[in-house]
Amino acid sequence: LRQFDHLFVQNESSKELLAEYCITKVTVVGDTRLDRVIAIKDAAAPLPLVEQFAGDAPCFIAGSSWGPDEEIYIPYFAQHKDWKLIIAPHVISETHLKDIEKLLEDNGFKSIRYTDLEKGEVMPATETEGQALIINCFGKLSSIYRYGKVALVGGGFGVGIHNVPEAAVYGIPVLFGPNNEKFREAQALKACGGSFEYQDDASFATLMDNFINNPEALQKAGEAAGGYINANAGAADKCFNAIFLNK
Repeated sequence: LRQFDHLFVQNESSKELLAEYCITKVTVVGDTRLDRVIAIKDAAAPLPLVEQFAGDAPCFIAGSSWGPDEEIYIPYFAQHKDWKLIIAPHVISETHLKDIEKLLEDNGFKSIRYTDLEKGEVMPATETEGQALIINCFGKLSSIYRYGKVALVGGGFGVGIHNVPEAAVYGIPVLFGPNNEKFREAQALKACGGSFEYQDDASFATLMDNFINNPEALQKAGEAAGGYINANAGAADKCFNAIFLNK
């Protein structure tokens, strides 16, 4: 590390750790990944099929969803069918897709796959409530979060959660399972009130009940999530300016 002319780090704790080893040519700039999610958001194309599915209903977006997450949020929304579900599984295999469809059906939902919408098929239901859209293709999730009121990022009951900033950048609260302690952005978002951890059905229900029954809490959490992303952006510019412009 002492061979570097300068080190750019994400946070003060990293700078302090380096100082313990007498490495002081260090600047805290933040996380360039936050710049990346903002750029992805700004470049995201609208998805008319998703927008048509969502309509005027509040939508819950389950991104990078795994089985343990699905077994919690799908039964919950069986009691709140005025919300629509958009589920983007982390593993897009026929086995997993069929498991999701079975769980949805058992909980009174009608579902359709995104690729079937592309083919011109329609929802297998006449009623507007109790509907779920399964995103069975890649490359859509970062654009889909814009249609949500609340997002879930999966993986928290396995090896670890996936991309939380990708959802938070849209100014919506993000929920995730308990295996999140190694993810700095998740911890920061929890601290500022933009993200929330659930451990089981009961804690998930408590969080969602609060959002549904208290619109001000939902708005405040969304603003905290988006505010954190925007307030900590700019790391890439800081690095570029220091390296190439001596600023």
